[in-house]
Amino acid sequence: MKPKGGSVFLDGRAIHQQSTKEVAKQLAILPQNPTAPDGLTVSELVGYGRFPHQKGFGSLTKEDKDIIQWAIQVTGMTDFHDRPVDQLSGGQRQRAWIAMALAQQTDILFLDEPTTFLDMAHQFEVLKLLQKLNEEEGRTIIMVVHDLNHAARHAGHMVAIKQGRVISEGDPDQVMMQDVLREVFGIEADIVPDPRTGVPLCLPYELAGQSYAASNHTNRIDQPKSPASSNGKDEEKIPAAAGG
Repeated sequence: MKPKGGSVFLDGRAIHQQSTKEVAKQLAILPQNPTAPDGLTVSELVGYGRFPHQKGFGSLTKEDKDIIQWAIQVTGMTDFHDRPVDQLSGGQRQRAWIAMALAQQTDILFLDEPTTFLDMAHQFEVLKLLQKLNEEEGRTIIMVVHDLNHAARHAGHMVAIKQGRVISEGDPDQVMMQDVLREVFGIEADIVPDPRTGVPLCLPYELAGQSYAASNHTNRIDQPKSPASSNGKDEEKIPAAAGG
């Protein structure tokens, strides 16, 4: 598909001048909420990842089968290889799709909100897998995520975008700034170091421009009130989810 304006290059070549199979051999794309036909097993789904490497309607080669088995194993899906995808849990299903993308054997992996609709355990499961693929397999992982703390914890480079315009980019310490969050998300937040990793964590406490005093909020973080003095008001607490 030719872009309406500008150019998109992949490995120095205009992407619209390359065939679909050529592009699929270089990068894999996992869209948000992909769906599989009813009854399709994990092994069958992952096998689709070998399509760019097949000639015509040829059957899977031994090399294809070895790569499929590797992708299933590295994503921890060996015990579910013959199970229908529609019978998997959310985290298992997402790992199955990631396995399919890995079976393409590309150096670049694009993911659009891979943790959407997953509970906290499954989100952590998927993100740790992607981090492992980056660090141990040398894959370039590019994700669209809306949870800032997930991004800061698992990404080495962040890009903050608003209405198609890059507001800030760099390592998490450069992007997770109060003024950036205010401009991009319209929130007031405290930025504190993660006690385990040291990466910045975002603790939002108010919409930008509201009357809630940032200085008062900071006092509650530095000098927390005792349970007796809080009068049991839940609205005085920072939501636990804000800390990741």
